[in-house]
Amino acid sequence: MGSKGHVYIERRENGKYAVMVGGAKRASRLCDTQKQAIATARRMHPDVKPDVERQRRRKSGSPDHWRG
Repeated sequence: MGSKGHVYIERRENGKYAVMVGGAKRASRLCDTQKQAIATARRMHPDVKPDVERQRRRKSGSPDHWRG
């Protein structure tokens, strides 16, 4: 996981979205949709822009990318 002071949205294998704080071992919240997870992260940490995991196909490298 990343450093403290960061908030991450990660998609889980079960389809839920986890709101993670940098350095934490467990999710702060689980949400049904990415939109709900982003809104939750913004409510919990209004001064931090969440980094959102997204999957997309590329010609090279890993499909995992983060966007802020």
